[in-house]
Amino acid sequence: MKKILFAGAALAALTAAAPSNAATFVVSAVSNVNTGLPTITLAAGQSFTISSNPLDMWAAHTLFGGQSNADGLNKNYFAQAGDDSGAPIGTQIGQYYAPMTKNGFTASYGQLVGLIGGQYIALGANGTYTAPTAGVLQLLYWDDNGADNVGSITFNVTAVPEPATWAMMIAGFGLVGAGMRRRKPTTTVAYA
Repeated sequence: MKKILFAGAALAALTAAAPSNAATFVVSAVSNVNTGLPTITLAAGQSFTISSNPLDMWAAHTLFGGQSNADGLNKNYFAQAGDDSGAPIGTQIGQYYAPMTKNGFTASYGQLVGLIGGQYIALGANGTYTAPTAGVLQLLYWDDNGADNVGSITFNVTAVPEPATWAMMIAGFGLVGAGMRRRKPTTTVAYA
């Protein structure tokens, strides 16, 4: 019983020592154009993942041809079963637009873009990326004007633990294993 309690306490301590840096965020095509949505804190060179449903759509404008997922208007989009467009399957809902440059950075209209420590990074609907510098990752809908945009997309953002965190976790598991292997001293009782 003591071994189980020791192992539980050690695992709880490990979990507290290495907090999860993951959360879900809703990025708006209207309000997150010029003001990024703050998300997780990253170290320079740290990897992180972005995931979303590629059928979730937002639009660069309310007129025909502006809907895309978070990869942006880098191709033509056609309505699919289950997407947010509400259009009949096969109907063109988004069309290719030439990329847009803003503040010296170029990305596709409607693309999910990150801003960290004053540096932009091209993101998208799903992928693993590396932080160019340390700071809080902000997520933006790439456009020059959000007034005629519509929609939002939900993203899961997860930081990949740094090597030092992995080393600390492995050492902690080693301590748990060592603690569980300790044997109780045996006591001999003699009856006279």
